[in-house]
Amino acid sequence: MPVNERGLRRRALVAAGALALTGLLSAFAPHADAAGAPPGAAAAHVALPGPTGPYAVGTTTRHLVDASREDPWHPGRGHREVSVGFWYPAAPGEQGTAHRTAPHMEPRAAAHFGSATGAGTLNQGVPAGAADWAGTRTHARVDAPAARGAARPVVLYSAGLGDPRTWNTSLVEDLASRGYVVVTVDHTYDSSEVALSGGRLATSVLPELAAKPGTDIDAVLRKAMRARVDDARFVLDVLGAPGRRPALPKDLADAMDLRRVGMVGHSAGGFAAVQTMHDDRRVRAAVNMDGTMEFPAPDGTGSRLGTAPRDGVDRPFLLMGTDAADSGPYEGQPSWKALWEHSRGWRGNVTLTGSQHGAYTDAAPLLPQLARQQALPWETVRKNVGSVDPQRAVAATRAYVASFLDRFLGGRDDHLLDGPSERFPEMRHAR
Repeated sequence: MPVNERGLRRRALVAAGALALTGLLSAFAPHADAAGAPPGAAAAHVALPGPTGPYAVGTTTRHLVDASREDPWHPGRGHREVSVGFWYPAAPGEQGTAHRTAPHMEPRAAAHFGSATGAGTLNQGVPAGAADWAGTRTHARVDAPAARGAARPVVLYSAGLGDPRTWNTSLVEDLASRGYVVVTVDHTYDSSEVALSGGRLATSVLPELAAKPGTDIDAVLRKAMRARVDDARFVLDVLGAPGRRPALPKDLADAMDLRRVGMVGHSAGGFAAVQTMHDDRRVRAAVNMDGTMEFPAPDGTGSRLGTAPRDGVDRPFLLMGTDAADSGPYEGQPSWKALWEHSRGWRGNVTLTGSQHGAYTDAAPLLPQLARQQALPWETVRKNVGSVDPQRAVAATRAYVASFLDRFLGGRDDHLLDGPSERFPEMRHAR
């Protein structure tokens, strides 16, 4: 398969020693415009857009320990620990009940996310201390009882490399409001920060590895992908075994239909979604939002496909590209093209016109709010989100992910994926 030399240069170790693999590693070298907020400046406040589905939303967080494996990033220190969030259709509740509204990020996690070494600065380019991340609220009630009725499809969500599981809450809440139980997975020591039990905060090892001379980018990325897939499969193991499942809010355990499982991810999480489906038949459908599925060769001379694109899959997948370099239609990405050609069954590919890599995440609704408050330059919004209208990016992301899941897990089809739509003229469909 011909190699895109321009793309490979982007995927090499950059001069500053930071890791940069398009669609997997965000620029862990700090953005030039993210040095820090001016002394004494008040932190800006942002708000997540409300979900659009008919259900109220509940949420809860659980800490899981996989006694079958040691942590891959810190071998010898103990078993793998994973933090997961459940987002689900909730029973209607009255204002002022005991179920408080959940924060976007746990306070310890929010503080690190917005610091000089957190993903808010390193991945998103938000100056350290410029945003009050701890003050952002969701629209979900903590530990609310689940809505009663037939069991609902379950969707795992995996964020981009270095991003926390919370960095697509806008999409996750919307899916829950439409009738899905969404389980967001924090990949410990990959994610910018993970709040663990006992007041511990596990921070990412990636910035340190990025700054270390001689880091083997191929080995780091392969370890990260293996850990992500293992984490997702472990979560499915726990959910499928009543004896291992943690205590959950009222009626939530009965609300999950584990015969209908999908996985959605952004960037490295998109790679992980397709790779998990390749490795585990419990995953019936997958969405990859702008995640390449290849690794750079150790000698820097080329790239190597992951096993998912090399083998193909026999279940439905949706590729959602951007107008960023080395993205877009599947024909322009070696790993996407291989997956497309080697797979059997339904496949789809759409591209969000004018978008950049972060357009499918909470960067779309939140970064423009920071720019309007002069907490960061508009150029940072353009670098992360693109020229696409951010509100349209949010609406399109929600609509296309939900349409795919509805079609292959929910038993209904709005035909949005059949071809170009007047509702979303900014979405281009591959041939």
